[in-house]
Amino acid sequence: MTDFSRLGKTRVLLSWSSGKDSAWALYQLQRDPTVEVVGLLTTYNQAFARSAIHGVRLNLVRAQADAAGLPLLAIPLPWPCSNEQYEQAMRTGLEEAIQQFSPDAIAFGDLFLEDIRAYRESRMAQTGLEVLFPIWATPTDQLARAMVDSGLQARVTCLDPGRMPQSLAGAAFNLDFLTKLPAKVDPCGENGEFHSFAWNGPMFKWPIRVEVGETVTREGFLYTDLKEVVA
Repeated sequence: MTDFSRLGKTRVLLSWSSGKDSAWALYQLQRDPTVEVVGLLTTYNQAFARSAIHGVRLNLVRAQADAAGLPLLAIPLPWPCSNEQYEQAMRTGLEEAIQQFSPDAIAFGDLFLEDIRAYRESRMAQTGLEVLFPIWATPTDQLARAMVDSGLQARVTCLDPGRMPQSLAGAAFNLDFLTKLPAKVDPCGENGEFHSFAWNGPMFKWPIRVEVGETVTREGFLYTDLKEVVA
């Protein structure tokens, strides 16, 4: 592992999903005096201009980057998108990110899924970037409460109705939400039970005001639309 401590601050590019885990990973990196976060990297569905997986409008993701005071590189994905197309888009996007941000490392907000971590490490090996997991292995019950206690605020944008109550679609991520989760659901949704959009917290300079729109069913998941409230 490269010892960046002898070379100055580690320039880190953060993979950004728009959710609470990405936001918390950003917060941990911001608090590390040896690190400089130089940009955010996200993917989005080109057909609908929404973030991949979370289904958040791209303009809201850009608003997050502005609130964090960081540039955002958004990688377009075709729809539908095969795994081969995804990997090609990521290769192209990473090449652009390396040229634009000159990072030493790339960070991910993964928590405990070993197969996902191994996949990321294998794909990043050819880039020459150090791979960081700043919130890895934090017990998720403790992590969820720490997020709420810190002032992080988020809304559920996607949930699996086979594992989650449909009434939690669009819900605020708070202590009340955590008490309503079924026992088998991970408090941070790390197994794909739910995804979120972080709109406020210590990682942002100002809140991104949102209002909850309609909830629709798509490919077996419930997606709740969020719209930015412009004063």
